[in-house]
This record gives sequence, structure tokens and C-alpha cells, in this order.
Amino acid sequence: MVDLRYNAGKVINEKVHEIGVIALGAHLENHGPALPIDTDAKIASYVAFNASVVSGAKFLGVIYPSYELKEIDHGIHNTLEELANEFIRQLNSAKKFLNIKKVVIVNGHGGNLPILQDITYIENKTGLDIVFNNKLIETEGPHGGSGELSMGKVLGIINEDEVKNQANLKLYGEVGLYKFKEARQNDPAIEEGARDVEENGVYVNKYYGEQMLNLAINSVLFDIEKLLDY
Repeated sequence: MVDLRYNAGKVINEKVHEIGVIALGAHLENHGPALPIDTDAKIASYVAFNASVVSGAKFLGVIYPSYELKEIDHGIHNTLEELANEFIRQLNSAKKFLNIKKVVIVNGHGGNLPILQDITYIENKTGLDIVFNNKLIETEGPHGGSGELSMGKVLGIINEDEVKNQANLKLYGEVGLYKFKEARQNDPAIEEGARDVEENGVYVNKYYGEQMLNLAINSVLFDIEKLLDY
């Protein structure tokens, strides 16, 4: 059997090869006219991939299904059971073929947060230590708002001609989750985001987008370093 050079290349240390980084977003949901329907998956993948490049950890790709609250109907999503089962399938594959022992999940879609209740179950079914990184959701602001637009600018995924229409909430009520009254009533954070877009509109700032992406990447790198310590 070939003796692999685990210390070769730019890696934190050779044990980083036991750590995988996987993106979790959403592929099929509206984000207004300036952003594509797979915005969350692309942003989360960018962060996960770049963290793996810097650290040497294994980039495991992106999870396909996503979850959303029933009162927010702005796309096509899946059940929590489907999402958990896909995690188990894909992570067991990474464990088998890549000898992965620990994983950082980079979440780019707020609707996925209920999967946190299943993380222990997923760990038990895979035998992996899992860290759920939610820095993107904690910092990006309203759905389809200035944060996602600015990060999308960096990634090159926005339609510049449609930015002026992004805050037309009568046509694109998914922006800021403005049109979802029940969700706004149930969650103060959603209400705050909706009011922000309604009152202040949206903007694109590439520098702001770069700051947010770097913050998210550094957060994942910190999680990777913590996993190396135990």
C-alpha cells in the first residue's frame, strides 16, 4: 500500500486530513430578481471550499436537500428526515472512502436550523464528531437583502440590472421574508429583517461582501482548529 505524505503541501498539520468540511444551503428557493435560486448553496460552498483550501481539510461538497418552516413558502424544500438521511449517507461515504473522522457543516440557509435537533442522531449513525457552523446566518441579515447581495457580488452571481428591483416587495415578497406574515409574527428576527428591507431597501457593497465571507471562512477555520485539539 502506498505510504501517503500527509504532511505534504500547505496544511495546518497532517491530522487535518481527518477533517471534512461540507456545505449546507438551499438550491431551490426565490431570492428576488437579482440573486439565483441556489444562492445559499453557492455562498456556503464558497466558504466551505476556501476554508478547506486554507487549512488542508477535505472539501466534501454540498448537501442537496434543505429544510424550511411550513409558514415560509418561497421554494422547494425537504423534510427533516430526508435531510438527516442524506447527511448520514454522504458522511458515511466520506468516512469510508476518505477516512474522515470529524466534520464541519457550513450552513448558508436559516431554514436548516431545526436540523440541529438531529445532530446527535447523525453523529451516532456516522460515528463522526460534527460541528455546525452558522456564522453566515448570524451575520448576513435579511433573506435576499444587502448581505447576500454583497456576497453575491463577490462571487459574481448577481444580476446587476435587477438590483434596483430587489426591494420591490409587492413583486418579490420573499426578500426579507416580507410577505410571510405568520413567520414574522412568530419570530422577532424575521420581523426585524422584513422591516429593515421595507424601510431601508437594499444595497450592494463588494467590500462588505468580502468582509462577511472572510468572517465566515475564519469562523470555519477556528472550528477546524478546535477539532484538531481533541
